[in-house]
Formats: sequence, C-alpha cells, structure tokens
Amino acid sequence: MENINFCLACGDKLEVREIGGEDRKACPSCSFVHWGNYSVGVGACVVKDNKILLVRRAQEPGKGYWTTPGGYIEQFEQIRGTIAREVWEETGVRAIVTRIIGLRDRPHSVHDIYITFEMEYIDGVPKPDGVEVDGAGFYSLEEMESMNVADLTAWQVDLALNGGTAGLEEDKTPIRESLKKYGLYRIK
Repeated sequence: MENINFCLACGDKLEVREIGGEDRKACPSCSFVHWGNYSVGVGACVVKDNKILLVRRAQEPGKGYWTTPGGYIEQFEQIRGTIAREVWEETGVRAIVTRIIGLRDRPHSVHDIYITFEMEYIDGVPKPDGVEVDGAGFYSLEEMESMNVADLTAWQVDLALNGGTAGLEEDKTPIRESLKKYGLYRIK
C-alpha cells in the first residue's frame, strides 16, 4: 500500500477500504480516494529526409543515451502542446503532431504511460538546450547503429519508419461541440 496517509482534499487521516475490488486508501470524511501514482510521458518522432530527430540525455534518467525528444505532461497542458513544447525546448526544432503511433504501459510503483507521437517537421536546426540534453540532430538508421540509442527509442524509430499508415490522428472536428475543448485522437 502506498506511502500516503492523509487526505489531499481535507487533510483527514486515510483508512484502507475495498473500492472497486481493490484495497485503496480513502478518506472517511470526504469523497477522496487515492487511486495510485501515475505519470504520463510523451516522445516525438520527427522525421526529416528519412532521418529521426534524436537527443542525447545530459541528466538521469537515461544520461548518455540517445532518445527521442520528450518529457512529462504538465497538469493543465494538453499532450499535443506538451510534445511540441518539449521538442522546441530540447532542440529548437518546431514540429506539429500528426498522429499517435505507439503507447508503452509500464505498471510499477509509479504507473508510467508513455505516448509516442509522429510529428511533422516545420523548421529549425537541431541544437541541444545544454541542460536536459547535450546533443541533438537528425540521424539515419545506419548512423544510429553506432550510437548509444535507448531500447524504447529504437522501438519508436521502428514505429516511425516501418509502422505503416495506421495510427490515431487528432480529431479536429468532433461530433459534438462540447468535445472541442479536449485533445481527442481517433482512427481515420
């Protein structure tokens, strides 16, 4: 059971109750239930001239590995904004989301979801930010063979270059007006 003992809503001491078939920490005074710890990360496969934009991580986790640009979403930021921002911050390249091409689901002490986006290159010359990354550029599969490419990144590159045309695309015209405020992705 997770190391959370007090309600994040009202501060009362949490108790363990069966909710939804699982033992969960819940507040006896209000409706708060601690459902678990989750993180949602995003990675970008930006393709230009049959090469993929990669960065070399300057910090842990993954220091020294070449990866796709990416990061974790902010609480009030839609994921398409997160990934465009991360690519720009880490490399100085502007790109826009075209579709979702992969998803990694890693249940762990913090349940980690990582969404891989294919992005259309707009402009910019890759330059590392010097903080999170110390290398950036577009690389071919042949060049990547001699690089320290992270396993997940190798999978992402395969999706981007060999994954076909299917994938989830942003739904810019949802069937209901009220849905336009969300980030919706659908098969086409």
